[in-house]
Amino acid sequence: MSNPLLTPSTLPFALPDYATITDAHVREALEAGLDEHLAELEALAADETPATVENVLHAWERSGATLDRTLSAFWVARSADTNPERDAIMAEFSPRLAAHSDAIMLNRGLYDRLRALADRAAAGEVELDEEDDFNLTERLRDYERGGITLDDDDQQRLRELNAELATLSTSVEQRISDGRNAAGVHVTDEARLDGLTADEKAGLAAAATDRGLDGWLVSITNTTGQPILASLTDRGLREEIFTASIGRGLSGEFDTRDLLVRMARLRAERATLLGYPHHAAYTHEVACAGTTDAVNDILGRLAPGVIKIAEREATALQARLESASPEAELEPWDWQFLAVREAAESSFDTDRLKPYLEFERVLTEGVFAAATALYGITFVERPDLVGYTDQARVFEVREEDGSDVGAVVIDPYTRPSKKGGAWMTSIVDQSTLLGTRPVVTNTCNVPPPAPGSPSLMSWDNVITLFHEFGHDLHGLLSDVRYPSRSGTSVPRDFVEFPSQVNEIWAWEPSLINKFARHHETGEPVPADWVDALVASREESGYHTLELLKAMILDQAWHQTPLDGLPTDGSGVEAFEAAALEKAGVAFPLVPPRYRSAYFQHIFAGGYSAGYYSYLWSEVMDADTVAWFGEHGGMNREAGEAFRRELLGRGGSREALTTYRTFRGAEPDVQHLLSRLGLDG
Repeated sequence: MSNPLLTPSTLPFALPDYATITDAHVREALEAGLDEHLAELEALAADETPATVENVLHAWERSGATLDRTLSAFWVARSADTNPERDAIMAEFSPRLAAHSDAIMLNRGLYDRLRALADRAAAGEVELDEEDDFNLTERLRDYERGGITLDDDDQQRLRELNAELATLSTSVEQRISDGRNAAGVHVTDEARLDGLTADEKAGLAAAATDRGLDGWLVSITNTTGQPILASLTDRGLREEIFTASIGRGLSGEFDTRDLLVRMARLRAERATLLGYPHHAAYTHEVACAGTTDAVNDILGRLAPGVIKIAEREATALQARLESASPEAELEPWDWQFLAVREAAESSFDTDRLKPYLEFERVLTEGVFAAATALYGITFVERPDLVGYTDQARVFEVREEDGSDVGAVVIDPYTRPSKKGGAWMTSIVDQSTLLGTRPVVTNTCNVPPPAPGSPSLMSWDNVITLFHEFGHDLHGLLSDVRYPSRSGTSVPRDFVEFPSQVNEIWAWEPSLINKFARHHETGEPVPADWVDALVASREESGYHTLELLKAMILDQAWHQTPLDGLPTDGSGVEAFEAAALEKAGVAFPLVPPRYRSAYFQHIFAGGYSAGYYSYLWSEVMDADTVAWFGEHGGMNREAGEAFRRELLGRGGSREALTTYRTFRGAEPDVQHLLSRLGLDG
């Protein structure tokens, strides 16, 4: 049988033929794709004809089709549904792909070809439009930041650093995933599960059965705080679950500390080699923030106020705890449980919504419906198309006139073979040059329904689904020439902005009335609940502080020069404590959203020195929410403007230029400060 990855897919939207693709096909196609890509670029570099847009930029973008097709199909399948062979492929090819990238980025002939095109454009011999000019400028900058000017010895050391970092990243990711699965808490006494619904307990029982266990299994999620802690009345079990969560990666078979320290040290060495004081400076240079000082400024401005809010919340929770247990001291594993009960009295307990939040209705009457109201697009399920797992569903996306936009693959449920968290990926990039329409994925970790039961979501899961679909819309509604600049191919501290904007529609009362209906009776959520929910929408000190702590840890690991970093894993916990203390956020009742030992974003997820991006993007998000408010909220006219001037631009020009063109002004931080309760 021929390998389906070696030729373009003939399925609608060029969706990979997952029904026939095997792991052996992936291996073969990666081997072929690496050779093919280098040969195509060598031909480009050797071309002696005058440099033009067509024989440089267009040729570059058309190269590597087999490799791109294979990696795009494989990355999402391995992340969402791995197996030992897929892990082995990842381990084998990660350093080879790093070496492949170095072979391109350290190729002087390719750089000279780009330089020749730039020189001809400057001389007026070649005309570049905005997309051409930005693509060329970014490629040249990539080369200049990537070591092209280093001498041979330094280039060789750079290759070694990149190869080892790629290997370590794969190893860390695997250990974090395995450690999360191993950290699950086994419960044999049902009485300890008091506070959970029958459906929730059935889900835990199914998880135990899947592991060959009796009783119930509480699986651990990616973050430090575990959603189940908000419901369990058994304080001892809450402590056991919290301890299992926060202790991941610190000992035993799945200890990640030596690996992450090695990564931090290699990144620091690489930054110095490339002429930067630390890895963060290298990263921030090409982000919207621009400088490390700008990142530190916004983190530092928020820290004192956020600590004060968290301390006020802690005082209230301590009083609530004492009313039930006079001698008890508030602990981190109490916070979520007590906060829910505090909210039930002072604002609104979102746990009351669970019976009204059935996944299918939230998806179709919430997420999809908002996109239709804003952008006119509609969604039709294609059961004839096969996703990368039998739980993934493919939806065709259409314009108002019925023409095709692209496709989205929805994969909502958690499983042991899926990494934690939620994410969007692009399987096929939109490009007018290549004539390709986008195929994107929406991959979450919603607890799967027990047999015969509906999948009921927490309000946090609803927000996550809307968030990831904001990334999907960024990919789906892209309208650019070059595939490398399509959709979410924007700076790290810009990419979260459209997804955060999309979260606001989950709070739209007219939409809530459609997607929040009781899973048994079909009755809409009570109107007074909707009013209370919307009125309660504010960032808690806990949530903001846990994020801020993680952002500060990320910066500590990547702003510290080599001689200030731990030399081995035994120094990780002391390094963490010192970083939080120095930043004034050591408040022990609120742990970081991720501790270093399971901080996948920065050690295996592309966010190194960039986890602050969620906060930076939220400045633009809050400013844009204000803009939608000024333009009537969820309506086609406002949606069309956002689509045309922002989502459609992808990464085809400088990100802040795109924002200023859309907004007509610089982003105003005051809207974020108001949202966080810090405007005073």
